[in-house]
Amino acid sequence: MRTKHQRIYLASQSPRRRELLKQIGVNYEVLLLRNDSRRNVQVDETPHEDEAPIDYVQRVCGDKARAGWETLLFRNLPLHPVLAADTTVTLRNKIIGKPDNHEHAAEILRMLSGTKHHVLTAVAIAFKDRLEMRLSETTITFDTLSEERIHRYLLTNEAHDKAGAYGIQGHAGVFVKHINGSYTGVMGLPLYETVELLKLFGYPAP
Repeated sequence: MRTKHQRIYLASQSPRRRELLKQIGVNYEVLLLRNDSRRNVQVDETPHEDEAPIDYVQRVCGDKARAGWETLLFRNLPLHPVLAADTTVTLRNKIIGKPDNHEHAAEILRMLSGTKHHVLTAVAIAFKDRLEMRLSETTITFDTLSEERIHRYLLTNEAHDKAGAYGIQGHAGVFVKHINGSYTGVMGLPLYETVELLKLFGYPAP
């Protein structure tokens, strides 16, 4: 008989992922992967040499889910499934990470201007010795961005801590001419794939 779960842990500090789980009525608790004096929690998010973007995003996502489960056990918390996700933006099969500062964000937006780029989001759930994962792939076509538009966008401070230096749910939504794939995947948590995983672990998802 499949175990029934009424709650999950979210191994992410992303407010967008929290909002999306609330949107579909998922009962969750945020699980912070912070270091402890007796235990080092570390997920290597540095791309490996010659690592394909699709392999990178799945590796990091799986590592986050496993780290979350280990944290759960270490803190002796009630055992519920741990959900983790990772999003990366790619252009011509190269990973476009998060910007280091405003100047770097402007450089990234110039690269994406007038192009088609891809957003990969992997989502995984870990419970006991089981880990299941799904991958969302979305193609975004950006409008051509003038220096003035880029400057105005950076003034919103939305580019900070976002893969590709933009958030589709904010001001940058007007940059998107066409989207082929999952809107929520671009936000950071593809809901269709997430619900598929929740059902696998006995959570009463919609």
